[in-house]
Amino acid sequence: MTDPIWYLVHGEYDKLWWEWQEVNRKRLKDYGGRFMDGATEKVASLDDQLRFGGLSPDINMDKLPQPAGVLLVGSVPLASAEAVFTKSCSALPQRLQAIPDGETGIRSRYVGWQRESFPKETIRFLWGGTQQSSSTSAQYTIESVAPTRYDDVAIQSYEKLIKLRNQGLVPRDVRFQVSLPSPFSVIQGNIRPEFQMSLEPLYEQHFKDSLLRIVNEISNEDLAIQWDLCFDVIALEFDRRGMAEAPQLPGEQWKAQFSPVKQGILDRLVEVCTLVPPAVSMGFHLCYGDFRHRHIVEPIDLSLLVDLANSIFSRTGKRHKQVWFHMPVPKDRKDEAYFAPLRDLRLGENGRLYLGLVHANDEVGTHERILAAQSIYKRAFGVATECGLGRTPEEEIDGIFEICKTVTEPSVQD
Repeated sequence: MTDPIWYLVHGEYDKLWWEWQEVNRKRLKDYGGRFMDGATEKVASLDDQLRFGGLSPDINMDKLPQPAGVLLVGSVPLASAEAVFTKSCSALPQRLQAIPDGETGIRSRYVGWQRESFPKETIRFLWGGTQQSSSTSAQYTIESVAPTRYDDVAIQSYEKLIKLRNQGLVPRDVRFQVSLPSPFSVIQGNIRPEFQMSLEPLYEQHFKDSLLRIVNEISNEDLAIQWDLCFDVIALEFDRRGMAEAPQLPGEQWKAQFSPVKQGILDRLVEVCTLVPPAVSMGFHLCYGDFRHRHIVEPIDLSLLVDLANSIFSRTGKRHKQVWFHMPVPKDRKDEAYFAPLRDLRLGENGRLYLGLVHANDEVGTHERILAAQSIYKRAFGVATECGLGRTPEEEIDGIFEICKTVTEPSVQD
């Protein structure tokens, strides 16, 4: 058995090598010296194999790339869209393929700002809903639900991005990212179960109107749509595990009101995805929620998300030039078992994976999670935080961005 003190010594070697690489980023591929192969010494080269003893296929040293590119999931705790655009682009040069407006202000609480679109007697009691009076009609029409306003804020933010781009503060090859929940997530997160089937088609019509305005008024070659699928994923987990409750909230909050659940979620998602023209980049944030800084349900591994990503990509991903999927990685998951389902991920050449393995004040752990992922997933991937940053203390943002920059190579050219 190896002496435990050796792990500390080897860790210090790794740290010194990393510090040497950081002095000059061109050193990332530098590798030399003597290589021990059995009993024969030879000059080390990038053709040398890293051997996993049958736990994973052996891989050449030059096939272990640094992750490339950073995804900003959506919300950022800054004062304005302009602040998000300028800070992100300056802190993450050549890392961003798309940039969100940070979902600032009233949008920082995911789907919560949509509650005022619905009659108050239909809102979940957890969020301040009221009892339906005996004089209130149970019949709802399109006028009962207010427009979403997602189109208004997206178009306003895009105009701000264009102004900053014209000033040279936002690169021209970085798209404007509009992060949207699925209509199902809005309904599931805000509306009591007995009203969901009545209100969902009404809200969905308003949502489609907003989406069509976004794709019609923003240049498609300059636009990315990301679907934030929190309640969708949670409903799938409750269905798969047969759970009655989550650690923090009763199960009725998260259980879908239709069956089969996966088919219903996919059908609803594909229906809105087909409204997005192929020239628009499209992403999918597969989310386990961030309720009081904890997941609503802790993932066992990535198997549910890989299955969902494969299903989404096969039904709608092939239409678009660029498609990405974001999957969260809890801070304590550095084990290969968590990442093992990635062996079954089937994305085409236009598909890209971002792993949400960057955690605040944990650069060492971020490197460890990257290595664990690379031992399983042999394609290049980018990095992100586990979820949006809207509930992160603002003083931690600089450190998070610095970790994202440090652990990645550029993915785009200025």
